[in-house]
Order: sequence, then C-alpha cells, then structure tokens
Amino acid sequence: MRPATKGVELADDRGSILPLIAGFGALALAVVLLVSAATSLYLERARLFTLADGAALAAAESFRLDSVQLTADGELRPRLTKPEVTAAAAEYLAQAPDSRLDGLRLVEATTPDGLSARVTLAAVWAPPVLSVFVPEGIPLQVSATSRSVFG
Repeated sequence: MRPATKGVELADDRGSILPLIAGFGALALAVVLLVSAATSLYLERARLFTLADGAALAAAESFRLDSVQLTADGELRPRLTKPEVTAAAAEYLAQAPDSRLDGLRLVEATTPDGLSARVTLAAVWAPPVLSVFVPEGIPLQVSATSRSVFG
C-alpha cells in the first residue's frame, strides 16, 4: 500500500530510465568511434613518417664514392645531388613493405646543402569506420631529413 500524501498524487515513474540509457548508449558509441578514428589517424601518420624516415636515410646514403671530398680540417664529406636523392627515395618507396597507405606519393626529395637528404611524402587517411563525426579522408604530409656522416 502507498503511503498517504497530503493532496499530492505521485506520478508513475516506470520507464523513465530508458531515455537516459538510450542517450548514454549513443554518447558512448560516438566516443568509441571518435577514439578509434583518432588512434587510426595517429598510427597512419606514424607509419607514413617511418616510411619517410627510411626513404631519407636511403637517399642520404645515395652518394657516389667519387663524390666524397676531403675537407680542410681532414674530414670526409659526401656530396649529394638532387637526382641521386630523388632516385634513391623513389627506389626505396617502390621496395617498401608498407603498401597499405592510400594515395602514397613522393612529394619532394631534395638535398638542401649537399650533405643531407630531405624527403616529403603524402598519403590520405581514411577512418576505419565511416561515421557522421569523422570526415571521409584527411590528407597527411610528413618530412624527414637524414645526413650521411663518416665516423
């Protein structure tokens, strides 16, 4: 039996938790989708940077032995050229095992000072699960620089 109230009838509250559960479920799903998309974006950028770093290292080692010069202070210095750097970076990318990057392309491979190689790569990131919260694709671009040193 219900306790008597003084002129106030209590409303029936059965089923009022259902909208809260539905709202929390939708919010939790949105958070899971956003976190998985952010993680995927971070990993894709890290993979692209690793690939650019390897290409820059291969390009920095692309000098010919007859281009090595002896400096005034007795150090050996290789001389890099843009065509050698570009060819070495392109060859590295052709042989690279990570081909899961969408739209992977060599933007630039150059040598700013004749001693180091700078490689810039671009790719397009696509979210793992399509949703209204995340765009269909984001262009990524990374640069890596490497230098040859005789020790």
